[in-house]
Amino acid sequence: MTDLLTPEKIARDREFEREAIPWLDDVYRFALSLTHDAVDAEDVVQDTFLRAYKSWHTYVPGSDCRRWLFTICRNVFLRSLERRSPTLDLNDSEGEALANGAMLRDASVRASADDLVSRIDLGPAIQNALKQLPEPFQSTVVLVDVEDQPYETAATILGIPVGTVRSRLFRGRRLLQEMLMTYARDAGYAA
Repeated sequence: MTDLLTPEKIARDREFEREAIPWLDDVYRFALSLTHDAVDAEDVVQDTFLRAYKSWHTYVPGSDCRRWLFTICRNVFLRSLERRSPTLDLNDSEGEALANGAMLRDASVRASADDLVSRIDLGPAIQNALKQLPEPFQSTVVLVDVEDQPYETAATILGIPVGTVRSRLFRGRRLLQEMLMTYARDAGYAA
């Protein structure tokens, strides 16, 4: 057996356990928000931590391990998507039209929104809307609005400029807003 437990390997394993393993639940939540399936999320998390362990020598001690793991997780997820289906073309005019679609039009609906929120549970509707959000927007909304990451951190995790994070966040929030208005209309809460 060539894989002997050397003092260096033992120290590396302990450092990985101390730095990376505490973020397991956060990485799982992020993976679940991307995959929308518990089994797929577990696979993504397993692959994420396997890749993180194999690449542990590239991790800079004292840096943000959670962000590093989120970046790996997102890349693992995107690779799994590439194997399954084509990606969304962000320059598609239909996507742009969808993102710029109709918003709240009736002032009375806006005025009663606070009252409405206090009477209904929007959690399931929000989760469903997040699941339906196209991937480039979904990752950004989840990182910034759900995981409470700053724009700069989200940009690093997603590997895009901060301006693109802002743009995707704006469009993603718009799409969510439209989906939730549709839900409100269907549920009889809005005209």
